[in-house]
Amino acid sequence: MNQEFPMFIAEVSSNHGKDLDRAKEFIKVSSQIGCSAVKFQLFKIDELFAPEILAKSKEHVKRKEWELPIEFLPELSSYTHELGMKFSCTPFYLKAVRELEPYVDFYKIASYELLWDDLIIECAKTGKELVLSTGMATIEEIAHAVKVFRANSDAKLTLLHAISGYPTPVKEANVSAIRTLREAFNCNIGLSDHSVSTAVLLRAIYKYDATMVEFHLDLEGEGEEFSSGHCWLPEQICNTINLVNEGIIADGDGIKKAAPSEFADRDWRADPRDGLRPLKKIRETF
Repeated sequence: MNQEFPMFIAEVSSNHGKDLDRAKEFIKVSSQIGCSAVKFQLFKIDELFAPEILAKSKEHVKRKEWELPIEFLPELSSYTHELGMKFSCTPFYLKAVRELEPYVDFYKIASYELLWDDLIIECAKTGKELVLSTGMATIEEIAHAVKVFRANSDAKLTLLHAISGYPTPVKEANVSAIRTLREAFNCNIGLSDHSVSTAVLLRAIYKYDATMVEFHLDLEGEGEEFSSGHCWLPEQICNTINLVNEGIIADGDGIKKAAPSEFADRDWRADPRDGLRPLKKIRETF
């Protein structure tokens, strides 16, 4: 059986800079480089971090500048759909699930929120598909999250193997955990990448059959998160997506037969009667 093309999801994170035009440019570029979906994040710093942390950390408070304006959602979703992609967003507070419901094709829950049953339940109750990142989690913690979702929804669930190191050293990528998750939970398994390594993505797809790849995208290296080292630039990821697609096309159907490019040469093989090229029927009319 041929491997299917994996679903590539461009994660914009906070690289949009609260600029609607820039956010839409991310969507356009994601379409141009071959993505099937684009994903944003909906959080409010005051509902993301505990007040005692915000009282002591100006750095965390400054992240309010990273928030996605809710009023952007209708246009971002509509534009994404116009370009033939799916629109997704990560909710980081309970009310965000309902705020996103009219606009998203599926929800994505981040690794840091995997332990929060109420958020999983709130997403499940919408009946929409859920993608759940598993960075930092043990197999027992993942099993609990899966149980909570399945107890509240029959919708499709995809688990993403992730290493929540930004960036992830290749030696820590552990992409073989994709197989572990598939065997344990019998659902679609993909990769949430923070390595910015073509080798990691190719290995995850070809060796371990990752059905989905989420990656962080920046347009030109000026996004808020680019300096952390976990964001791909368009040309980098476009080349990787092309490699993946070409590789899967190269699989073919597995039937051993002459390919169209070989047809003209078949008659120029050695004739079994005398071992000389081409076949005698060609010699007679050459």
